[in-house]
Amino acid sequence: MKEIINTKDAPQPIGPYSQAVKAAGSFLYVSGQIPLRPDGALVAYDIKSQTHQAINNIIAVLDKAGAAINDVVKTTVLLKNMDDLADMNKIYDEYFGESKPARAAFEVARLPLDVLVEIEAIAVID
Repeated sequence: MKEIINTKDAPQPIGPYSQAVKAAGSFLYVSGQIPLRPDGALVAYDIKSQTHQAINNIIAVLDKAGAAINDVVKTTVLLKNMDDLADMNKIYDEYFGESKPARAAFEVARLPLDVLVEIEAIAVID
């Protein structure tokens, strides 16, 4: 069983994918979120602003599915430049605090719309 999750409080997908999929009643797979505001506008071109927006988009999708940031068990962070890792980590830590999920971080050659960061998440919903 799967349920497609979609909210107007996060930007609409820019390709053939869903914002999130809830599977087996407990797992929520949030697609990679890039730093677009819900109206589709790109935020400032700096890693801190873009990390805030990507995580706020994840929070909006989680909320629509009945989950919260502390329900996230795994994230994957894709960075245009690994030199941005420290600044991204500062912002990331503000959101996850003591509820840090498992995580992988990668530098990639290019991200959609040439953004600096994309973050995907997996959450468990009780």
